[in-house]
Amino acid sequence: MAIRKIARMGHPVLARKAEKVPDPTSEEVRTLVRDMIETMIDANGAGLAAPQVHEPWRIVVFQAPPERAPEGVDEEEQFDHTAPLTVLVNPEIEIMSPGTEEGWEGCLSVPGLRGLVPRSTHIAYRGVTPRGETIEREARGFHARVVQHECDHLDGILYPQRMDDLSKLIFESEAKHWLDLAQEREPDERDA
Repeated sequence: MAIRKIARMGHPVLARKAEKVPDPTSEEVRTLVRDMIETMIDANGAGLAAPQVHEPWRIVVFQAPPERAPEGVDEEEQFDHTAPLTVLVNPEIEIMSPGTEEGWEGCLSVPGLRGLVPRSTHIAYRGVTPRGETIEREARGFHARVVQHECDHLDGILYPQRMDDLSKLIFESEAKHWLDLAQEREPDERDA
């Protein structure tokens, strides 16, 4: 196993559509997946896609344990936010409901920044494991957000491209100021 270098926003590998994996059970795929998991854990990420480690394949790894859910998310966003460490080769997503919700996201390929990103609140996804097993799940909340974020990487999309309002793209070091300002505005909105 090895920790791989993570591509950052601007690198061409992050802007391309990844290729379908012809043999999800190959030794090459299993080695890449082990490296991706080790890299994700080392970088303290919730997920990682193969293009982020300079590999043009449709492979994602993610985990959405409760402790990774962002602070301050509402009850709907918290629903079903737990997912075990999951590996998906050639994943597919189906939107199950038209509703979207904004949530703060960060990315190992966009270090130091956070953005308020609208995502579908209820999805179904499927893919194959390196053992050849099919995984099919439904997800909501943080779990759904993580899956959509990672699968976007396979289509050359970074989360800032999904944002409706780039004024809500902030440095992590300034997040406290943004949240303080948002809390100051809340009483005014209730009085209106």
